[in-house]
Amino acid sequence: MRILVIDDDPKISDFLKSNLEMELFAVDMATDGEKGAFLGRCNDYDLIVLDNVLPKKSGLEVCQAIREKKKGVKIIMLSALSDITTKVDLLDNGADDYLTKPFSFRELLSRVKALLRRPNATISETIKIGDLLMNTKNHEVKRGKKSINLTRKEFMLLEYLAKNTGRTLSQGDIMEHVWDMDLDTFSNTLKSHIRNLRAKIDIGRRVSLIQTVNGRGYKMELD
Repeated sequence: MRILVIDDDPKISDFLKSNLEMELFAVDMATDGEKGAFLGRCNDYDLIVLDNVLPKKSGLEVCQAIREKKKGVKIIMLSALSDITTKVDLLDNGADDYLTKPFSFRELLSRVKALLRRPNATISETIKIGDLLMNTKNHEVKRGKKSINLTRKEFMLLEYLAKNTGRTLSQGDIMEHVWDMDLDTFSNTLKSHIRNLRAKIDIGRRVSLIQTVNGRGYKMELD
């Protein structure tokens, strides 16, 4: 899943990026409100972490601008202000959650996961497709009784495909949710990761779980 962090404090933004990437999120960053609003409107993010005090545009203005275009993206506001008026104002203008600085990463991560679960309260930590089993909490993958060792990026790719089983995903769809904006879209990164995944999860199988849809992209199907 892909997250946008909008914060002008390099210590905070770098801290969030490194820790969120450890939790298998793809992370983009913006250091001012103008760029943050642009990225938030133009790209397809699963969640945005947004500081309230920013150069060029305030967090409130960024939140309003993003909400006009991206109705469903989850937004967590960060602020050094803890008064009720500020919280209510931000929540009333499109924020989904509010976290007061300083904060612990564990609390932020808990809120991120809670918001990403919100569309469907019954979403499980386990994804099962045929005899393929994924645990999104401890990042374990099994095919039948065999444990499969995946890299972080391979797991992220497999998780995104699995959560969209039966749906054809374009290269752009996959790259927007699994990689950050620094990836060269003309590289063979996606193809090589698909090839590596197939080698690991489909070894000894007649039909691959990951299907290539010619001219359109990839989809995950029961074999």
